[in-house]
Amino acid sequence: MKIRPSRSEEIPTLKRMMVEAFEGVCIDQGMEALFGPIHGHDWRWRKARHLDWDLAKDPNGVFVLEIDGQIAGFITTWQDHEAGIGHIPNLALAPEFRGQGYGRKLIEFAMDHFRRNGLTHAKIETLVQNAVGRHLYKSCGFREVAWQIHFVADLSEQTASESSDEVSADEPPTGSAPPAG
Repeated sequence: MKIRPSRSEEIPTLKRMMVEAFEGVCIDQGMEALFGPIHGHDWRWRKARHLDWDLAKDPNGVFVLEIDGQIAGFITTWQDHEAGIGHIPNLALAPEFRGQGYGRKLIEFAMDHFRRNGLTHAKIETLVQNAVGRHLYKSCGFREVAWQIHFVADLSEQTASESSDEVSADEPPTGSAPPAG
């Protein structure tokens, strides 16, 4: 087993692995369940793009877990040196390597990477439905600090403010004060 920097020719493999690993625990998948494909793309396309964003944020922050010459998983990282915080946006393992402690090894590697670079804290996020991730992160020393709810609006649908009670752009809303002056 070795953990090493990713190579550009591995990106398509890593994207496929990430999409498979995030099945059932992906915001984009939840969006698609409500709205269907968005702008001609399915959730898998959108999730795979996260790796592009991670690489753009830190081209040297993606690390691959290799076992017997095979890519078993990877972790993405970026560093905010001014704030002292290392971020772990994505972690994925091939199905045959899950549940064997390799996710923990990738997280430990990332945290050591952050320490070597003078950072004092590490941050990782997950969805509440990701019970495996929540357990793993807590067991690696992460503490829960907040929950967040994601909302999505279909911009092609009429909103409540656009209903028949709509206020004219030329008239101030009822109860508003006249301009000072």
